[in-house]
Amino acid sequence: MRILKRVSALVLRRGVTTYQNSWSIKDCLFRVHPSVSQALAENKPVVALESTIITHGMPYPHNLNTAKEVEAIVRAEGAAPATVAVIEGEVHVGLSSDELEQLARSTNSQKVSRRDLPFIISKGLSGGTTVSATMIAAHRAGIPVFVTGGIGGVHRDGENSLDISADLTELGRTPIAVVSAGVKSILDIGRTLEYLETQGVCVATYGASKHFPAFFSPQSGFNSAYNVCNPEEAAKLLESTLSLGLQSGVLLAVPIPEEHAAAGQQIEEAIQAAVTEASVKGITGRDVTPFILQKVNELTQGKSLQANIALIHNNARVGSQIACALSKLKTNGSKDRHMQKTPEDSRSDIVVVGGINVDFIAKGKTKTLHFGQTNPGSVCQSFGGVGRNIADSLSRLGQRPLFISATGDDSNADAVFNYCKHMDTSGVARLQQQSTATYCAVITDSGELSLGLGDMDIHQQITEQYVSQFEKQLSSASLVCLDGNIPVSTINYVCSVAKEHNIHVWYEPTDAEKACKPFLSDAWKSLSYSSPNLAELCTMNKTLGFTTPAVLPSTLDEILDVAVALSRPLLEHLHCLVVTLGANGVLLCGEHDAGSVNLRPRKQNKQRQLCALHYPALTVTPEETMNVSGAGDSLAGALMAGILQHKDTDSCAQMGLLAAKMSLASPHPIAPVLTIDSVDPNKVQTQNWPKPGFMWIR
Repeated sequence: MRILKRVSALVLRRGVTTYQNSWSIKDCLFRVHPSVSQALAENKPVVALESTIITHGMPYPHNLNTAKEVEAIVRAEGAAPATVAVIEGEVHVGLSSDELEQLARSTNSQKVSRRDLPFIISKGLSGGTTVSATMIAAHRAGIPVFVTGGIGGVHRDGENSLDISADLTELGRTPIAVVSAGVKSILDIGRTLEYLETQGVCVATYGASKHFPAFFSPQSGFNSAYNVCNPEEAAKLLESTLSLGLQSGVLLAVPIPEEHAAAGQQIEEAIQAAVTEASVKGITGRDVTPFILQKVNELTQGKSLQANIALIHNNARVGSQIACALSKLKTNGSKDRHMQKTPEDSRSDIVVVGGINVDFIAKGKTKTLHFGQTNPGSVCQSFGGVGRNIADSLSRLGQRPLFISATGDDSNADAVFNYCKHMDTSGVARLQQQSTATYCAVITDSGELSLGLGDMDIHQQITEQYVSQFEKQLSSASLVCLDGNIPVSTINYVCSVAKEHNIHVWYEPTDAEKACKPFLSDAWKSLSYSSPNLAELCTMNKTLGFTTPAVLPSTLDEILDVAVALSRPLLEHLHCLVVTLGANGVLLCGEHDAGSVNLRPRKQNKQRQLCALHYPALTVTPEETMNVSGAGDSLAGALMAGILQHKDTDSCAQMGLLAAKMSLASPHPIAPVLTIDSVDPNKVQTQNWPKPGFMWIR
């Protein structure tokens, strides 16, 4: 593997993924605590927690004690807590004990909502995140459940002042479950519920009734649209929301525990008095809630603070149970969808043969790393490998690919199998006295790659002899996908089986050095598809003895011309080439069919006309980009799924581009929320699809 000087270039290498929660392209903006990233990587339940309750909701030391107690409750229920805050211009998802202490003691912390994030970060300030800002950070980190005390809403007289909390609009555009005690009674609860309905937010009360709670009171005089009685029902509701691909959240309203509801009337009276005083003193906007909470605490002689802490504890308990139920639901659902069969009667529509990597990215906290001694930093783990990524993508898109690979019999393998529970990994060998493929990058605080080490030897154990055990599955598959990590002899064997049984093979070259493998012999003539980038396409042509440009072009027109010219010789035998062009989109090259490219193989006609279609990439802003390592694999997997589902060419390409966009915006190489519906062009609201560029291939 090539040693690249910057991590932003490092993650572009296929087959090596980095856990972008902790350092993505926008590394300076988002940091995920190692305990949180580890839990996410292992598919364990995680609960996001906001921090304005620490910075603005309670006095010290009650705020610190409450924060620690809430995190302890989350852990006791079997989930990992992830308190979100902005510290010195960085959004932290998960805080250390020192960071919690620092936040709790601070007297100049900002209150950070969606609108404030750019300014607070640009100035390097610190602050507690509101519901809206916490939702943004949690969603970007891949955390589906968020616990808070209560959400903001439409302020009284909001129909005139238009004072509406950003929490409500965030719920309308961020797919995450917010577990709260409803809306504070100082707000206009009726209009708040109406506004949430307008935003398309599903509101459900947690419990036997539909009574919508008003923070300190279990009833507000208004009802939720629905109710869920237990964590399992709530988890199913959230899973449905995520599976539908809706870009809106779910509000789960949890009434205050009965033993603390009795004080509700006294607290309500104190609230009304505090509201009146705030109005007299001219207190408005974001300063209203902290003032009222402090005043109510004084008027009730601490009873409101006790009730506040009690409901937050209760929300944390309920939210954690929901997160655990959701995690269990996903695991059990995967088992139900992928019922195990014996090798004798197993038949997969698609087989993927390729590598698995476990990646460790160690990042120092100082500009200079000192070798020979321990340096302060953080280490994150993720799971990659081109074959694993493609099998993961297909598994989430309604297919049941049999994944054939090899790992060691070690703790890294345990982590891999735990993370890949939704996949059919019955073809993955666990080899004694072997090490699971790993890659370790040591990176300085500024992003410079200081040292990279890789142990990929086990990929050579995906031998012809081992893979031949699955010849029955290979010979009956609709499609077989090979990645370039496996040995040449294994590629040749699979291609021979494909030729004998007329099976379609997709070759994913992995990188420019491995792209040559099938082309070292006539094995390549048994391929139906390949998805190279331009550099890999050059390698394929060079291996066959064709002339290639000494320098790759830079302008789009030149790139397309070169890609078309280099595709022509390979299309003598391959049915279709999917040339990935990064930010320039994708070029489909193959047989002309009614003004398009025919993606479904059929008996080749020597007189067939060839053409190419260029599909521009979907726009993903730098702020939205979290991960660049899995976009190509997501695109390839979605294209395969579209072909197997007999979609038309435009739909297949659009599915691939949507999957790639989801990957870029996810902390994982393959977005956990990837579903058939989420990449269905007819169900996803996006910009109008431009007509693809058409070119004849002569």
